[in-house]
Amino acid sequence: MNKDIEAKAGMLVRRPPAEVFDAFIDPSITTKFWFTKSTGRLEPGRHVTWYWEMYGVSSEVDVKAIEKDRRILIEWSGFGTPNSVEWTFTPLGSGSTFVKVRNWGFDGSEDEVVSQALDSTGGFTWLLAGLKAYLEHGLELGLTGDAHPRGVD
Repeated sequence: MNKDIEAKAGMLVRRPPAEVFDAFIDPSITTKFWFTKSTGRLEPGRHVTWYWEMYGVSSEVDVKAIEKDRRILIEWSGFGTPNSVEWTFTPLGSGSTFVKVRNWGFDGSEDEVVSQALDSTGGFTWLLAGLKAYLEHGLELGLTGDAHPRGVD
């Protein structure tokens, strides 16, 4: 695993930290802006599976740590090998939250690791944009599915 390279993305969401945090913990909300199905809520020590049915893929997720309304740390099978993802939720004035996502622990050659980090940065940027649209405006943009439509290379 390469621990030196990490993907990062961040976004201001004009909703309180508890609401933004719950959007990642509760799959009935997360499915509105990211994956299409989950085997359960995120809870410390729990193992769940996330599905992106439009692509026929899934990811195994082990919840490593949860600090209510502040932090989520998981290990998942993104990119075929286990790597870590951390979300942090920083409260800002006027009931807003800054969400930061970090993904690290990529494996492979140097070129593969760089490619994975770039793909991850892009993917988490789409995720945060979809989260923002859903929580602030009630819009389901379908960004995850529309980023790679079938038949387009």
